Amino acid sequence: MSSEVMHKVSEQRSRNMSAIKSKNTKPEIAVRKLLHSMGYRFRLHRKDLPGSPDIVLPKYKTVIFVHGCFWHRHENCKYASTPKTRKEFWESKFKANVKRDKEIQKKIKNIGWQSVVIWECQIKDEQFLNKLISNFL
Repeated sequence: MSSEVMHKVSEQRSRNMSAIKSKNTKPEIAVRKLLHSMGYRFRLHRKDLPGSPDIVLPKYKTVIFVHGCFWHRHENCKYASTPKTRKEFWESKFKANVKRDKEIQKKIKNIGWQSVVIWECQIKDEQFLNKLISNFL
């Protein structure tokens, strides 16, 4: 065992973290409903594409990632706060998430597809979201 101090995670924190979903989140469902109402048809979480995108529009060779501002570090967003405890752990985790996101974006582009990232905070503004989707499809 290393000299690193082990941090015991509280039961409450553990419960909170385990309740966080990676698929079918509220923001993702909101984007899907909007796309469907606009007449778009899509597939979900295709594992044969890099990063298993949240929404795949094969007809347009476009994938949509619905990113949570906290986990994917939306710049200058009030929801991208950093927890006060275990700062090194969180900074390392966030850095790895951002690096992985960039790698996935590059892989998507290399296979001839385009990708769109919709941030959790953007979903609250339906007009902005409509405009964003219209620009890419």
